[in-house]
Amino acid sequence: QVQLVESGGGLVQAGGSLTLSCAASRRTFSSYAMGWFRQAPGKEREFVAVISWNSGAIYYADSVKGRFAISRDNAKNTVALQMNSLKPEDTAVYYCCAAQGLGPYYSDYIMYDFWGQGTQVTVSS
Repeated sequence: QVQLVESGGGLVQAGGSLTLSCAASRRTFSSYAMGWFRQAPGKEREFVAVISWNSGAIYYADSVKGRFAISRDNAKNTVALQMNSLKPEDTAVYYCCAAQGLGPYYSDYIMYDFWGQGTQVTVSS
């Protein structure tokens, strides 16, 4: 199975930037779409961004479009989420996830097969 480990979370002031990273086990990584979800206390897990196996398709939630950027490096088995112009409402635990293919329901968390443990992002006002 694919093992995912997130890193890079922390505390940042509003308007600042933060980059999250996700390291995956090397086997079959390149065949997976990789995504990021987040979950704030008392809220449902929310789609953030996803990137196809060859980076040919990238989708963002409207709430982060223009501020966040997802990228991947298949040679290193990593995916990153660059977060700019952070807002307090971005505060959440961010989860890296993987799916065998990128389908039309990419924003639904049940479509993903593997998940990391999450990393906390806190944006202060």
